[in-house]
Amino acid sequence: MAQSPSRKQLLLDRARFMRHNPTYSEALLWSAIRGQRLGIQFRRQQVVGEHIVDFLARKASLVVEVDGDVLHAHQAAADARRDEKLRRAGLRVLRISASLVERDLGFAVQLIVLSLPRRSRPDR
Repeated sequence: MAQSPSRKQLLLDRARFMRHNPTYSEALLWSAIRGQRLGIQFRRQQVVGEHIVDFLARKASLVVEVDGDVLHAHQAAADARRDEKLRRAGLRVLRISASLVERDLGFAVQLIVLSLPRRSRPDR
């Protein structure tokens, strides 16, 4: 289903706001993966269809979502529906908890590296 121009603009404006106002864990992770630090370019708060994803490596078809610590049943169901839509769009979704990012950034980054296609992984 096509989005109306006003809906698309609303998503773009919201994504821009979110880029300028990241959560602590998103800002921390962004400092580790921004640019080409992992050998592939990530962008943050990108509109994909009708959703805004936290981080997107388009060439690797990888979305990285940083999830808050409180997860309610309705949120888990909504996330599963959203992930399925993203998968149908040809993207893989990696969910990482905010607490993991804050507690062990290196391990969180390693999970991302392992989720990249082999040809896109940095030499480490």
